[in-house]
Amino acid sequence: MPSNRIGRINEEIQRELSDQIRRLKDPRVSAAGMVSLTRVDTTSDLRYAKVYVSVLDKNAEKDVLKGLRSASGFLRRELGRALQLRYTPELQFQGDDSILHGAHILEVLRKVEYASDDAGQPPAETEE
Repeated sequence: MPSNRIGRINEEIQRELSDQIRRLKDPRVSAAGMVSLTRVDTTSDLRYAKVYVSVLDKNAEKDVLKGLRSASGFLRRELGRALQLRYTPELQFQGDDSILHGAHILEVLRKVEYASDDAGQPPAETEE
């Protein structure tokens, strides 16, 4: 049975980085409003970790990513102290628009549902 070790490590990295990002003093990150880590993908040798970041204000996403990349050394050191892994992965931050994509799909489904509800109803009578 395959081990779920990498999955557990991904969850721990995501939890610890979320905590560290809240305390980060870089104005590009702290002033951006809501910054969420949606997913972490770590390589099997624990050398690299892709961290997917979603920002509520899409206009500030590039600045947030620059701030996180700038602070990646600090975040990596803190992550190593907290998790006590043999290798602390190099952090690679990427923007993630999955929340925006999910909201778009929900909107399309609501339109389809609304259209199907209207199709089953007889046309409304208008008064002249």
